[in-house]
Amino acid sequence: MRILLLGEYSNVHWTLGEGLRALGHEVTVASDGDYWKDYHRDIDLKRKSLGKFDTLRYLLRLARTFPTFKGYDVVQIINPVFLDLSAEKMYPFYRYLRRHNKKLFMGAFGMDYYWVKAGLDCQTFRYSDFNMGKELRHNADNDIYIADWYEGEKGRLTQYVANDCDGIISGLYEYDASYRPYFAHKLTFIPFPINMGQVTPIEHDGHQKVRFFIGVQKTRSEYKGTDIMLRALERLVARYPDRCEMVKAESVPFQQYQQMMNTSDVMLDQLYSYTPAMNALLAMAKGLVVVGGGEPENYEILHEQELRPIINVQPNEEDVYHQLQELVLHPERIPELSRQSVEYIRRHHDHVKVAREYIDFWTSR
Repeated sequence: MRILLLGEYSNVHWTLGEGLRALGHEVTVASDGDYWKDYHRDIDLKRKSLGKFDTLRYLLRLARTFPTFKGYDVVQIINPVFLDLSAEKMYPFYRYLRRHNKKLFMGAFGMDYYWVKAGLDCQTFRYSDFNMGKELRHNADNDIYIADWYEGEKGRLTQYVANDCDGIISGLYEYDASYRPYFAHKLTFIPFPINMGQVTPIEHDGHQKVRFFIGVQKTRSEYKGTDIMLRALERLVARYPDRCEMVKAESVPFQQYQQMMNTSDVMLDQLYSYTPAMNALLAMAKGLVVVGGGEPENYEILHEQELRPIINVQPNEEDVYHQLQELVLHPERIPELSRQSVEYIRRHHDHVKVAREYIDFWTSR
């Protein structure tokens, strides 16, 4: 098949494209590289700035590029907002893709109307980026996301695309739970892809200190709970300076991020997640132990009944601290959790296996 993957989140489309190519399909990945992360792509759609001159250059590039986005068997967009444009300007680009290609699919991979809606109902999730039990979480990021994605044009765009497209693929339990009440007839869950052939599992060399890795995006720290995890980790390192140390990456490009990860034993991931997303999955493929989302729903949707590699934490500083302390006091647990982490990725996230699942779904619609 001839396939266009449009947009990027955390290397999902590029890695999926590698799996599809391994199966003999012709694939084009067009994206902005997910902003500063600068992931690989075949066609660069990065917008330099929001200034008038750069905006004009970006629109001219889209005008030159979009006529080539015709005649594909499958087009998959990463999100309803798959270009660096306001939601109001997205409609003609979406309709062009719909009109000039055979099938169009949408990824439920991140921020959108149905994800926000599920968080705000305080019932779908015990906790999420938007709720803590029956209480809503209030912070500046959430207010912006609610205004944009739930009350604003991005929300209306999401509903339009979700109803119009040929099918929706959810990449995590949370996104599946958000969409299933409304689109069970056109929704499937497919795990995110990881290319194990490009990953060398880390040898835990028995160094004296447990090395904890944490990635910090300053603009999303509170929203993702990184601020809480960082405080817990700082307390731990202060208490056990001879037993552990911190490796902190702050908004660095993907290649540098990986290099810093490679020196570590344990990765702290998103606090309010039920499941490991792409960064955590990559860490697990390398043999790092992930501290973050490993709720029962994560294993259930994968039908995994044996492996339990993720150190699941509740969304509060004391539980994070306690779980980290247990690893510092019992570092002998790390090699077995590392082994399970690698096996977990092989079973569920191998990029060729995932690509076959995509082909099966696309051809069934």
